[in-house]
Amino acid sequence: MTHWLLAMLACGSIALPALAQDRSAPSPRERTIYVAAVESKGGVHVDHEPFPTHPVPEGGGYLLKKPDDKGRWEVSTYRWDPGTIVVNQGDQVTLEIVGINGNEHPFTIEGYWLTGTVRRGQITRLTFLADKAGIFKIICRTHSPSMQADLVVLENK
Repeated sequence: MTHWLLAMLACGSIALPALAQDRSAPSPRERTIYVAAVESKGGVHVDHEPFPTHPVPEGGGYLLKKPDDKGRWEVSTYRWDPGTIVVNQGDQVTLEIVGINGNEHPFTIEGYWLTGTVRRGQITRLTFLADKAGIFKIICRTHSPSMQADLVVLENK
């Protein structure tokens, strides 16, 4: 590169589009996020794997069933799927949540203080403006601590 071109770039007299960055905020969008309230479950016979000696955390989110009359034991946990939801600040967000496992899941979105209840076999829809940036927990008040998801609202700059 010649010396005059370097001098012009250093003074800001010439702008190269390839070097410029677009720092404008993304346009707000309407977003529908599909979420499932699920229970992951697994089991095994005590002949293949011994029953755990440590208890699972309290709160209803984890279940550990002792061996039945045939020696089979089970472990399960409730969770939101997906576990992380990412939107932009300013988006109009609709969460469409289907209840698959568990009778009901009363939930709160912390920071936005929105609440609702998901019931098995039903769709619960919650629409809100993502006007606060940050990370907000979506917590099932029946199945904590495991049934939590993160709502990540990216800040518009």
